[in-house]
Amino acid sequence: MLSRSWPAEGATRVPYWVYQDEEVYREEQRRIFQGPAWNYLCLEAELAEPGSFMTTFVGDMPVVVTRDPQGVLHAFENRCAHRGALICIQARGRAERFNCIYHNWTYDHAGNLTSVAFRKGIAGKGGMPADAHPESQAPKQFRVASLHGLVFGTLSQSAPALDDYIGPEILPRLKRVMIKPVKVLGTYTQVLPNNWKLYMDNVKDTYHASLLHLFFTRFRINRLTQKGGVFVSADGAHHCTYTEIVEDRGDAYEKGGMRAANEFALQNPEILEQVDELGDNVSIQILSLFPGFVLHQIRNSLAARQVVPKGIDRTELHWTLFGFADDDQAMARRRLLQANLVGPAGYISMEDGAATGFVQRGVAASPDRASVIEMGGATIGSGDSRVTETAVRGLWKAWRSYMQL
Repeated sequence: MLSRSWPAEGATRVPYWVYQDEEVYREEQRRIFQGPAWNYLCLEAELAEPGSFMTTFVGDMPVVVTRDPQGVLHAFENRCAHRGALICIQARGRAERFNCIYHNWTYDHAGNLTSVAFRKGIAGKGGMPADAHPESQAPKQFRVASLHGLVFGTLSQSAPALDDYIGPEILPRLKRVMIKPVKVLGTYTQVLPNNWKLYMDNVKDTYHASLLHLFFTRFRINRLTQKGGVFVSADGAHHCTYTEIVEDRGDAYEKGGMRAANEFALQNPEILEQVDELGDNVSIQILSLFPGFVLHQIRNSLAARQVVPKGIDRTELHWTLFGFADDDQAMARRRLLQANLVGPAGYISMEDGAATGFVQRGVAASPDRASVIEMGGATIGSGDSRVTETAVRGLWKAWRSYMQL
């Protein structure tokens, strides 16, 4: 039982100790990442070939994700049953089996221990006794499910089916992007100087975009008066926000008090030229699944983001940029060009990593104080306004449910 209590105001307050407490962090690993949540692992396209594998994380736990020779997906803890060394030290590749480099204990694609080097000793000497059970410390194995090319895993047998976990509010918005087979364009990792929940909080904050990200307003590509909305799952855990395409050459930004400027121009405006490939006039869609997955469509830039906690004040953000397998050369170029909008130095998203770090630093001496999240009231739910913190309140509703607070 955690020795903490939530503020009396409930959904409209988030106490700052949630970002600072080591006990809270340890319990998150047990109750969320190793509990009944579904965790994003990778794209199926990253495991296209039978026998392929990649390494990743679920919370603090190192994980191997594989496609076995029969094409079945698996995931297991990257920890040898012998002395705890990593079983697989390569980032990705193909393998017939997995051999721990330390003492050559061997595992199959499902993470089952298949052989122990010198188990019977040499010339009748040494080795393990007949009643030894090295399998008793075998790596943990995940339930794995794939949905529209996205691979998830959970250690819990009580977790609902993945479709039910995501829910009817968010599932159609996920399907909207993942409409056909994809191909990976590139990957990179960004280190954030803050607690992992601050990044998820930022992703679900729908009204900071035209305030924090000057690129949006300087070049008139996103403002809160555009048509759009927010979807929030019934349990609050997952969200999706979207903005429709608008070509604004008037004074709407200036009238709204936003920092647009006609004297600025892009040397290469191609970076903002969008093809409405999904056929619904949406320029931006940001979708998140609890605890640490983000799927974005920004113009024609598509990416999966995985949020990996690395302690109370450090987070890794793993980006996987992708396109569709049938993209022509022009679309492939457009996606790569528009990838400059996102990431640690992205024209749009570079400020997110800085802002969340500012919060981590700003609250350092105030664990007893709390964030005020009353934009849009105190409710949690879907709506057609993005001037709201409804999805942020949903995040904390879900987190508190897992943490029993």
